[in-house]
Amino acid sequence: AQCLSYAGCNFLRQRLVLATLSGRPLKIRKIRAKEEDPGLRDFEASFIRLIDKVTNGSRIEINQTGTTLYYQPGLLYGGSLDHDCSPSRGIGYYLESLLCLAPFMKHPLKIVLRGVTNDQVDPSVDVLKATALPLLKKFGIDGESLEIKINRRGMPPKGGGEILFACPVRKVLQPVQFTDPGKIKRIRGTAYSVRVSPQMANRMVESARSILNKFLPDVYIYTDHMKGTSSGKSPGFGMCLIAETINGTFLSAELASNPQGQGAAVLPEELGQNCAKLLLEEIYRGGCVDSTNQSLALLLMTLGQQDVSKVLLGPLSPYTIEFLRHLRSFFQIMFKIETKSPEEEHKGGEKVLMTCVGIGFSNLSKTIR
Repeated sequence: AQCLSYAGCNFLRQRLVLATLSGRPLKIRKIRAKEEDPGLRDFEASFIRLIDKVTNGSRIEINQTGTTLYYQPGLLYGGSLDHDCSPSRGIGYYLESLLCLAPFMKHPLKIVLRGVTNDQVDPSVDVLKATALPLLKKFGIDGESLEIKINRRGMPPKGGGEILFACPVRKVLQPVQFTDPGKIKRIRGTAYSVRVSPQMANRMVESARSILNKFLPDVYIYTDHMKGTSSGKSPGFGMCLIAETINGTFLSAELASNPQGQGAAVLPEELGQNCAKLLLEEIYRGGCVDSTNQSLALLLMTLGQQDVSKVLLGPLSPYTIEFLRHLRSFFQIMFKIETKSPEEEHKGGEKVLMTCVGIGFSNLSKTIR
């Protein structure tokens, strides 16, 4: 396969993940070439090491300044691993990509990731556990061994959290028809506090419920106060909320407090209210997949059997739009995109119906028993 060439540091994860799945070599030039501190950042180097761990026979070459990266993918191998993530990004940064790769390993993946479980930049582990796992099940990736377990919570800047991610392997994926999100039936959530007063969590719950109970009686928010060694190395608190519909759609929103020593202090009441408003905004955007998991849904549709898959999404995020372009470069696949106006759907913002025929991707490294 011919080598694909890109410039710049944006969308590094997308490119490496798609190169690994499609088996096409990749060259990225001019990574932060104009900046005072050029080249790959520590979290990107850590991500490249993680890709190296889960594959077998990958060739990775980086020049001395770290501004050029050449990657020739090997086979996805899997197995039992552990990885220390860079504390400058959340574990979600690494986990999002592992969710894309895990079903196509040779051996079922079981990996322990250490680092920051909840921060303000990347999707938290709680949100991925509540929204991405049900999405994988829709495509036929399920079983007892599919789980995300939080052993310790870690807040920025020092981290110290630990999670376990396990995923079974599949030979092929099922096509999906997922076009009716359905009405919201319940809201669940977690308010967590780490190395601060356990009262913080209760204050967040009160303020979030004061908004959500106007719309729905079935609102239950768990409080999760981690003590001692399971609370990581830095103080902080935050909340994630998940709305579930009658058709099994999960929409999420989350907020975390500012890292210790950065920015102004946040009141737990404010944080709870803002998180509830974010969830209402996500529900307004709607669709069958929330904005965090749009790219994961599109990837699984692309890799499905040679049959039509349809998914209704809310407005596409910039990350997803770039992901569609990358899917075209790596897999030569185009989606049919139809916009649905709010009048047709009677609710929320503009929706997009994404349709494609899968490429019939088959997991070649999975041994047939």
